[in-house]
Amino acid sequence: MIRVALVDDQFVVRAGFRVMLDVADDIEVVGECGDGPAAVKLVERVQPDVVCMDVRMPGGDGLTATREILERASGTPPAVLVATTFDLDEYVFGALEVGASGFILKDTAPDDLVSAVRRLAHGYALVDQAVTRRVITEFAKRKPARRSDARSGGLLTERETDIVRLLAQGLSNVEIAERLVIEASTVKSHLGRVMTKIGVRDRLQTVVWAYRNGVATP
Repeated sequence: MIRVALVDDQFVVRAGFRVMLDVADDIEVVGECGDGPAAVKLVERVQPDVVCMDVRMPGGDGLTATREILERASGTPPAVLVATTFDLDEYVFGALEVGASGFILKDTAPDDLVSAVRRLAHGYALVDQAVTRRVITEFAKRKPARRSDARSGGLLTERETDIVRLLAQGLSNVEIAERLVIEASTVKSHLGRVMTKIGVRDRLQTVVWAYRNGVATP
């Protein structure tokens, strides 16, 4: 069962998300609250797999809450799914930097919300979704690459670097495999090793790392 916590200052939004998620047999909403500080306490108490997090909340923003949740986590931290009204909201870029695993619009279709929660719970960030692609593209333009230890020090192998660059373009494992003429399972194995090397938990943060370290360019 996938455990989900809902964080939004608008009760109607939380209620709507709860209704959409309750129809899924493998998802359980284990708690909800209306501001960032309460979210940090809620996550520590109920230990969800996924947190649906609003970013603009008068009682405490989701950006600070996301950072604190991920920093305080012992073991595997929850995946944070940022729910936003605008897909290029400035707050979204901050959430990306502090470790959000994906983004979804608040008016999303029920099936898309359920799918997003399932993907994040299983470690697949929303790199291949339209909203997250736009956010990543804009993030890459705004964030100048710094000198990369991966390039100069050989942190990643040549094959791993190729795979990460294609991932940063928004390609799926199957598409990367076709481009490099290898098996999709091989791509998955390489990405697993890359994440361990660079210390991230999902595909989206791998892409963020790639852009920030100059392994990938816009």
